[in-house]
Order: sequence, then C-alpha cells, then structure tokens
Amino acid sequence: MAFIISDCTIIEICTANVAFSLQLVDSIVAFISSLYLNFVNMAWRKLEGELLENDILTEVEYALNREKDSRMKVCIGSDSQVKGGVTEFATAIVFLREGRGGFVFVNKYVSERNFSLKERMLHEVSDSINFAYQICPILDKYAVELEVHADINTDPSFKSNVALKEAMGYILGMGYTFKAKPEAFASTYCAGKVVS
Repeated sequence: MAFIISDCTIIEICTANVAFSLQLVDSIVAFISSLYLNFVNMAWRKLEGELLENDILTEVEYALNREKDSRMKVCIGSDSQVKGGVTEFATAIVFLREGRGGFVFVNKYVSERNFSLKERMLHEVSDSINFAYQICPILDKYAVELEVHADINTDPSFKSNVALKEAMGYILGMGYTFKAKPEAFASTYCAGKVVS
C-alpha cells in the first residue's frame, strides 16, 4: 500500500508540529516560571517565627546590604520529615557573620507524594540547589561565600548515606561548596527544627 502526500499536506503537518512544539515550550516555560514564583513567594520567616515582610530575594538583598561591613557566609540546607501520609520539607538560609553570630530565614511546605528515602534526600538537595541558584547573583554582588548543606550522613551505617554520592555530585556539579553531616548544620539543625 502506498500513500501519496502532497506538498501542501506536508507543509500543513510541519506547521501543525511547529505550532504544537511552540505550545509545549510555552507550557514548559509557564510551569518553570510558576515554580520559581512559588519558591520566591513562599511564606518565608525568621527562625523565631516572625514572617518576612518581602519576598525572599528582596529580604536576602536587604540582609546582605545591612551587613555589608561584616564578612558574611551563607549556608543553605533543607530537611524533611514524613508525618502520616504527607512529607514536610523545609529550607533554611543561614547568614553567618564572622565572629559575630548569625541569623536564619526558613520556609516549609507539604507534599502528598510518596517518596523513597533516596528520592526524599535528593528532593531536599534539589530544594537547596534551586534556592542557591536563585540567590547567587545577590551573593556575587556582595562577594559572599556560599555553602550548600545536605542532611545526609557520610557514615555508610546510616540510611541517609544511600544518597550521598548523588547529592555530592549534584551540589559540586553546580559549582557550590558541599557539606554533609556532621557539618551540615543548615539542613540538620535549622531546617530540621522547622519540620521536627
């Protein structure tokens, strides 16, 4: 059996494919934009509970401008906790002043998705990297060092170790300084406090 397709039909098929491809690209861009806006507009607060007045990028800029006379380092980490049928995720951004303490901004959200332990660990790392990526231009502007902390144990006898290699590769591959337990205080203690 042979099919005869005219030039007009081929052009119509190609035009339809291009239009569909453009729609798909537009949908993907809209989805990524919504994720970005959701992340930026999440209810961020101080570790003590007080809600921040502005979106997190503005608050980070204000904080670094306020502290411009201090040598600063920023550490970002996420943690999660399974509670019943949901998983709570939290991300913490820790601002450390050399020799003068620091302060923390945190957020929390809930997912109904069922994660394996490894998926959950890598989801935490992904949250931290996504936020680090968003604030990098601000940190570069103020010449602030960045560390990304993973709530993953380096000791193979702990269950979270199952995601160590992937987490380390993900964080280092993005060009960030990597810290795992026991040095990962931003994830283990700060974000951990929010979900415990």
